[in-house]
Amino acid sequence: MLLDRDRSLLMVIDIQERLAPAIAGAEAVIARTRLLLEAAARLGVPVLATEQYPKGLGPSDRRLDPLLEGATVLAKTSFSALGEPAVRQWLERSGRDQILLAGMETHICVLQTALALRAAGHMTAVIADAVGSRRPERKALGLERMAANGVELVDSEMVLFEWLGEAGTPQFKELSRLVREP
Repeated sequence: MLLDRDRSLLMVIDIQERLAPAIAGAEAVIARTRLLLEAAARLGVPVLATEQYPKGLGPSDRRLDPLLEGATVLAKTSFSALGEPAVRQWLERSGRDQILLAGMETHICVLQTALALRAAGHMTAVIADAVGSRRPERKALGLERMAANGVELVDSEMVLFEWLGEAGTPQFKELSRLVREP
């Protein structure tokens, strides 16, 4: 099934100030997440960001700050975002049935959230170039396990161009530039 911007929501899981420096390839994960956040804002896709135990891991990474202004940001202590009643309520109110995940760590919070979303009947996709773990092999295992359990694996360009749907529009011209920028 193609991703539809009118059915999608972007969930950014735990890209936090004190966690990001420990993540392999964190710069690339943050860059791809920034691209996704910018596209979501311009295309009207709602964004929910979570922060795992912000007292210990700090707030969301500052590099995401300007792009999270229109997003809902919720703290959590459960590894699965669905373990938090406020997250479940927000998802229900959103009316969106395609949940796209970016964030940290792939094999823990992203994995547990993705599997819980699938179990709850949501179409769930993990944006592989916008997730990370401390060790690359743990990221790979997390992605493999999610795929084996019916979670779709996509990358940020797939998401962007599926949300756009066609070329030649002002939005296409504006947003396609984002994938060409370093």
